[in-house]
Amino acid sequence: MTLLPSLALGLVLGVRHATDADHVAAIGTIAASGRSARRAALVGAAWGVGHSLSVLVVGGALVLLRLPMPVRVALALEFAVAVMLIGLGIRSLTTRGRAGSGSSLRPLAVGMMHGLAGSAVLALLVIGATTDPVASALYLACFGVGTIAGMSGMTALMSVPAMLHPHHAVTMERGVRVVAGVASVAIGLVMAHRIGVQDGLFAASPLSSR
Repeated sequence: MTLLPSLALGLVLGVRHATDADHVAAIGTIAASGRSARRAALVGAAWGVGHSLSVLVVGGALVLLRLPMPVRVALALEFAVAVMLIGLGIRSLTTRGRAGSGSSLRPLAVGMMHGLAGSAVLALLVIGATTDPVASALYLACFGVGTIAGMSGMTALMSVPAMLHPHHAVTMERGVRVVAGVASVAIGLVMAHRIGVQDGLFAASPLSSR
């Protein structure tokens, strides 16, 4: 793969990666009360920065060493994300009044956790695509930029309904929080079952990280 097309692909895949169901559900529980597109976009950007940092550090190390992440470690990280999704969903469902997104630390931490869980698969893809460490680093950087842009845009869109109908903003906020909470818990439970039972995290010999 030549350099420019591969970097463009990394950017596009980063944007698409931000729209994965578990990512949207997680950020939805945090950004549900954002009535400002700018504030919501900043929450999404914080998530994207956390995700990109994990991918660059962990994924970059795996690519540099040309090593896959141990299967059980990769599964354990994914299982931790599933537990986190369940916790975020429960918090979203039980919070009364304006949840508020708070500081940027929570979306940053959630993004970092997602990035850790996804680093194993991404590293394998990069290892299979190129042997050039510079090209690999640039690809991961472009993937990170795409992820930040994608999630920032996604969270900004979540604030549009409340902005268009300010008189119903509180009701819409509550509805989004409930939907995001239910989706987060459901996705977390499905992931936990797949990783723990089907992929065999708790078995003597785990099957795979995906």
